[in-house]
Amino acid sequence: MTDRIAIVGCGYFAAFHHEAWARMPGVEVVAVCDREPAKAEAVRAAHHPAATVFDDVARMLDETGPSLVDIVTPPATHAPLVALCAARGIDVICQKPLAPDLEAARRLVDEAESAGIRLAVHENFRFQPWFREARRLIDGGRFGALHSVAFRMRPGDGQGPRAYLDRQPYFQKMDRFLVHETAVHLIDTFRMLMGEVATLYADLRRINPAIAGEDAGYILLGFETAATGLVDGNRLNDHVAENTRLTMGEMWLEGEGGVLRLDGSGGLHWKPHGGTEAEHGYAWQNRGFGGDCVFATNAHIVEAWRAGAAAQNEGRAYLRNMELVDAAYRSSEAGRRLDVRTVS
Repeated sequence: MTDRIAIVGCGYFAAFHHEAWARMPGVEVVAVCDREPAKAEAVRAAHHPAATVFDDVARMLDETGPSLVDIVTPPATHAPLVALCAARGIDVICQKPLAPDLEAARRLVDEAESAGIRLAVHENFRFQPWFREARRLIDGGRFGALHSVAFRMRPGDGQGPRAYLDRQPYFQKMDRFLVHETAVHLIDTFRMLMGEVATLYADLRRINPAIAGEDAGYILLGFETAATGLVDGNRLNDHVAENTRLTMGEMWLEGEGGVLRLDGSGGLHWKPHGGTEAEHGYAWQNRGFGGDCVFATNAHIVEAWRAGAAAQNEGRAYLRNMELVDAAYRSSEAGRRLDVRTVS
């Protein structure tokens, strides 16, 4: 069975989606849509020569009848686009942030479920190969009991008045930025590695006056296992890496068996307690975005749905990440740690 894919969006990050779908077996990209037809035509020529170009999503859906729509557009556009797909019974993969705020995300998920369509969120960090390898080592017993995880996010792309304008200009206007747009990746990945979150404390701030939202801060997570997690986020400074957006920073994952360190080049290094740190070799592809995580994410969703199984980060499950994002802003405003085991 071949999945018929329609892709909405031809901007900066959508390019990674188009490239990934073009080389995925068992799928056919039948349509490309963007409000700027010239962009869509360029993408079609580069990646999907058999596809049809549209500048109207409703017409695209009605004329091509895709089985799956990949929405790769800014968050404010997601709800109306998902609604168009839901009205036609078409399954959706939707970029994150899922919606501008938690309540809007809940409404979007409710509408998809009421329509009986499958909705998955393209949350790709958990599919980056270094995090998948860390999960494999955890499952294999390398760490024993986990103690903590810390990620120092330093992509170095947020300096000065032109920050983000050449790539994703809408970043400058987001009232909620660092956590809502970026740190949510790490919140989701920490949950994949460490389990569910029980408490959360955040201290957020804005450094670059050219943007509307926060671009630096700390998020301290307490997991139900009593382990801890720290996101130390700052989009202005960089870290040691040829491509500072490959890993976006560095990680330390600690357990009773030792420490796994992620460097800025995708390298993993294992140090057993009392021993010497050594490189941990593993196989991964340095292509696309973040170790080919866009391809891995979409392939996982397609394969799960073909098998009649739930994909990771389907809409209802993904709301937990958005609850924790919302809690981070509430914690920072209140200046205190929150119990997030139940969220109203």
